[in-house]
Amino acid sequence: MQDIGDILNNRVLLVALIACFVAQGLKLIIELVRHRKLNVRVLVTTGGMPSAHSALVTALAVGVGQTIGWASAEFALATVFAIIVMYDAAGVRQAAGKQARILNQMIDELFHEKPDFSQDRLKELLGHTPVQVIAGSALGITISWLARAAY
Repeated sequence: MQDIGDILNNRVLLVALIACFVAQGLKLIIELVRHRKLNVRVLVTTGGMPSAHSALVTALAVGVGQTIGWASAEFALATVFAIIVMYDAAGVRQAAGKQARILNQMIDELFHEKPDFSQDRLKELLGHTPVQVIAGSALGITISWLARAAY
């Protein structure tokens, strides 16, 4: 059995994780510029610009392509996985966030005269806009391309 320390030698995984962390760091900077307030919660929440999920899976797919080959089954698998994750981020989770926003608004309107009603609000920022997904994907490609010498 391989040592768990061998995970640290998986450069494709490390570059993909770096892309994810860079995207999360950029969210913090963008949030600071937009609102002139440091909000470290963006480091651990979903949604926002750029999509860290997209950066992660795109860097992973590109890293697989660079190391194993663009015609490999592994690259095809990583690419299909990336497409599904990005579609989910911009499609399904974005729609769920819109539904949560509408439900929160309905609850606010129905119970605004009942201060004893203390139901937790639904989380509204779940997914990404297509622009956020594309930006995350471009970031993942860029970071993987810049790290190609590490492979």
